[in-house]
Amino acid sequence: MKQPPNKTKSISISVIGSGLGGLSAAIRLAHAGYDVNVYEKNPTPGGKARSVTQNGFRFDTGPSLITMPFVINELFESVGENPAEWLTLNKLTNLCRYFYHDGTILNAYSDKEKFAAEIEANTTEKREALFKYLEYCKTIYELTADIFLFKDLYSPKTYTNLRALITLFKLPKIDSFRTMNEANHSFFKDEKIIQLFNRYATYNGSDPYKCPATLNIISHVEYTIGGYYASGGMFSLTDALYRLALKKGVKFSFNSPVEKIITHGKIIKGILAGGKEIFADKVISNADVYSTYGKLLNDNKSSAAKKYNKLEPSSSALVFYWGVNVTSQKLDTHNILFSADYKKEFEELFDKKTYPTDPTIYIYISSKFSGGDAPEGKENWFVMINAPNCASPNAKAQMSNDDIKETILNKIKTLTGYDIKDKIETESIMTPQDIEEETGSYSGSIYGISSNSRNAAFLHQPNMSKYYKGLYFTGGSAHPGGGIPLVLLSGKHAAEKIIAG
Repeated sequence: MKQPPNKTKSISISVIGSGLGGLSAAIRLAHAGYDVNVYEKNPTPGGKARSVTQNGFRFDTGPSLITMPFVINELFESVGENPAEWLTLNKLTNLCRYFYHDGTILNAYSDKEKFAAEIEANTTEKREALFKYLEYCKTIYELTADIFLFKDLYSPKTYTNLRALITLFKLPKIDSFRTMNEANHSFFKDEKIIQLFNRYATYNGSDPYKCPATLNIISHVEYTIGGYYASGGMFSLTDALYRLALKKGVKFSFNSPVEKIITHGKIIKGILAGGKEIFADKVISNADVYSTYGKLLNDNKSSAAKKYNKLEPSSSALVFYWGVNVTSQKLDTHNILFSADYKKEFEELFDKKTYPTDPTIYIYISSKFSGGDAPEGKENWFVMINAPNCASPNAKAQMSNDDIKETILNKIKTLTGYDIKDKIETESIMTPQDIEEETGSYSGSIYGISSNSRNAAFLHQPNMSKYYKGLYFTGGSAHPGGGIPLVLLSGKHAAEKIIAG
């Protein structure tokens, strides 16, 4: 990393949003000597990774699983800190418990031998099929991670080393010409296992029947590198980064929505927040790319803005935060209740743009490992289904949240045996509209653009704007994409661009 700039000529950085990407960039830049100010529309930091408390129950609002923990460790270490002194990460024994419509229950153990035995005992697949599949996923990771994740995809320098050349010569091995579903069918015959691995398309809000099989890299990340939880819940990661940012001298303004990015021609001059013009040498937008162009820059005409207006947004989510008077022995920390017809679910989401009639349900219960998240003998259920982004008139005109709630409760009772209808003591709801309003995500699309095309990896917004001098991007809609480790890397890439000058 370059030497910090001359303190007597401090360069000012305004960061729009305190999501994990914005925090990542702010920490690195403040450590390098820049004057960093973060403007956040909400009263607390974290963006999608915030925390809410209601009647003694605490809930993580969004992300619930940590992968690639070395990315987190590198952030702390890069600014001279020991990550273990700030955060405790624990490897999950069981990554997820899967419930199928025919009554099958499958544990996706982090121990691959144990997971293979579970698959063989509960499905028609042989254990060897899993090992062969994960080797294939590992190959994709080894060929793509350096270029697509850890480096600036859009810089010519990225392609001047031997590793990059090897990837370019082995492009067919990254499997971008098949869909995820087609590739998974080539390794497995049992529809339950195909459905399980197809699910990883939803990790960036995409459709496994359309997105490239390259996204099978996610299975390697989760099953070979591992899935983790943070002691105290996911918000402890946000809190650790916030405290680290304060230690490094980052200044925060909460309840301060940014109304405009001020420009002179194509040169960034600062921001407008609370009706006040604030000068900045550089601006980092941790807001969604759509919102940055359309709302903050009032730009719908440049080639960059037009490109993003044409791209398909990712899916959204409908989340119920339920404090329940239940101790669920049958459920684990992470649980999936699958739909009976997965293809139909994604056709409804992306083609018809409606809520699924038989939604796959995700239940995350942090009180399983963090006892303080719920009163004794009770649990905090984060219950989520995939939802169309709220740009769709079909989604807006569809059934009410009460109808969807009834569908979810009935499915939980059928697949798990728990009838919690009269045991919900407290409830709040996060709709796609709420996601858009609270996090600035365009139409509530959680991950920016979807990956429902072969060249999706090349369509994310570069971390440094080509059209506006002094403008940088972090977050799930920027390179390298959505998910905790990737948004942290987006902050690293943006910071490195600024430091490099």
